[in-house]
Amino acid sequence: MNNWKQDIEPFLNDISKPQRYLGGELNEIVKDWTAVSCRFLFAFPDVYEVGMSHLGLQILYEAVNQTPELLMERTFAPWTDMEALLRRESIPLFGLESGREAADYDCIGFTLQHEMSYTNILNMLSLGNIPLWAAERGDEDILVIAGGPCASNPEPLAPFLDAVILGEGEVLLPRLLQTIGNHKACRGGKMDRKTLLAELAGLGGVYVPSFYEPVYDAAGELTAIMPLEIPGMERKAPAMIKKARLKDLDSACFPTAPLVPYIEVVHDRMMLEILRGCTRGCRFCQAGMIYRPVRERSCETLLRQADALKKHTGHNEISLTSLSSSDHTCIKELVHNLMENFEGEQISVSLPSLRANHFSVELANEIQKVRKTGFTFAPEAGTQRLRDVINKGVTEEALLQTIEHAVQAGWSQVKLYFMVGLPTETMEDVDGIAALCERVVRRGTQVMKEKGRFGALKVTASVSNFVPKAHTPFQWSGQDTQEVFKAKHAYLRQRIRDRRISYHYHDPFTSMLEAVFARGDRRLAVVIAKATEKGCRFDSWTEQFKGEAWKTAFEESGLDLQALASKTFHLTAILPWSHLDYGIDPDFLKREQALAFKETITPDCRYHGCSRCGICGPEGGLVLFGKAEDL
Repeated sequence: MNNWKQDIEPFLNDISKPQRYLGGELNEIVKDWTAVSCRFLFAFPDVYEVGMSHLGLQILYEAVNQTPELLMERTFAPWTDMEALLRRESIPLFGLESGREAADYDCIGFTLQHEMSYTNILNMLSLGNIPLWAAERGDEDILVIAGGPCASNPEPLAPFLDAVILGEGEVLLPRLLQTIGNHKACRGGKMDRKTLLAELAGLGGVYVPSFYEPVYDAAGELTAIMPLEIPGMERKAPAMIKKARLKDLDSACFPTAPLVPYIEVVHDRMMLEILRGCTRGCRFCQAGMIYRPVRERSCETLLRQADALKKHTGHNEISLTSLSSSDHTCIKELVHNLMENFEGEQISVSLPSLRANHFSVELANEIQKVRKTGFTFAPEAGTQRLRDVINKGVTEEALLQTIEHAVQAGWSQVKLYFMVGLPTETMEDVDGIAALCERVVRRGTQVMKEKGRFGALKVTASVSNFVPKAHTPFQWSGQDTQEVFKAKHAYLRQRIRDRRISYHYHDPFTSMLEAVFARGDRRLAVVIAKATEKGCRFDSWTEQFKGEAWKTAFEESGLDLQALASKTFHLTAILPWSHLDYGIDPDFLKREQALAFKETITPDCRYHGCSRCGICGPEGGLVLFGKAEDL
């Protein structure tokens, strides 16, 4: 087995950022290949700097490698210059730790973080000399799996995948790899693919796409997702596959000695996951639905983990990560203790996920003791009516008071996130984005003057386009057309004239592709394959995006891109993900959609009673969760 890292050494001066491909970072784990039963290659379908900023990678690296009989190594999507080198010199995709080529592993796993990474996945399989289509792989080929948030609807990629992990991987992935190892041990190191897939299908939270067949009517509408007979089992695959759920976050695996890159990455800091899940119930938010229920780490555990991170990394910033960090019940105590423990070491604390109605001057004063790390808030909509539609639960006055508190605490720059194209949106709502930004600038600047400070509050308005997502109350809603999106952005560009406000927006065409793949079915696999053949990769990178190639790929496949994105599903329709159970009751999603159209909010169940979403079981109410290994 060749160490392919040695083969790229003569060419390192010819490529940008060669450190991306060398490994050897602080806290890297290198295992003896002959001493393990299963060898797993974690494949992040983006560049090293993005992948190494992903906390999920670090968690899985710890969870797998702490098991003696398992091995996990890493690989990332090579940048275009490195890809050209690999293809020119016939060097395959390889793992950073050992330099072994991808095809030498027992299993390669991709994390599906966003839809625009799909062509990178196919390109990486190609570079690894792994057959793209699952049906073309034999017993000698490695297993191809996937997980992550987009696994909540993996159907566009299903023909390329042998298995999909649904839910939280730190418990399920080691079990899956142990199953592979045991399977091979019983067969003298060989793999019987059909039998192995049958074994994996018996694990809770594992979806094997080849055991299911979509059925369409004459009009091309999906009418059923049929479970097939499992080879050798004399039974059909389960009609529903339930996600794996980690019940106790406090005792769960967490990497206190994470990999520390030698080059700057996107999030170059310590990351401390303080809670998982969200009960705020924003109706457009997939993460808020699929990561339920809320589970917190205790303050004692977090302080212990933070101390270990400080010792093992050398970073000068610690980020308290979650979907809504200020919702942690002990957030003020935690921040205070962290700042006290880090006093004199010039380590700052950042809260990347703050809610406007949970901001306090006390908290702001704590986290600015070392340095101001910036504040970002997400009103999402410019009018109260539309914020009620999406169940945002934040009033304009609460936002303005938050701005006051932030400015009083010394901040002079704020970033606001908005979205256009939300269901029921009117141009009055779009105008509300500009008007709200102007009011924020005026209120903040007024406070600065009252405090005797020069200058004015600077506001960055970042406006994305609504993308309907699976397992949300808006999963049935169509997306605005390209023309409508462009008109709304053009209006905002013209409307926002205050130089204190910077306006940025997301490309509508990319958002259309995201919408198509977020709610698409297996017929899109051929489109992804064609786009990859036409050179599409790194589609989330503006300078690499090839819109015309994507349009051609859809045309050649006989599919109408705009029609797919704008399609509104009937509430009774069979959806491509209808057989994947993330614990949310479909009737709850339907009720939430109806309440949205009535402009009625649903209060947070952590404070105002059970909303009957289904995640806690038929009895409702929050439950006490068991051990981490108990799914």
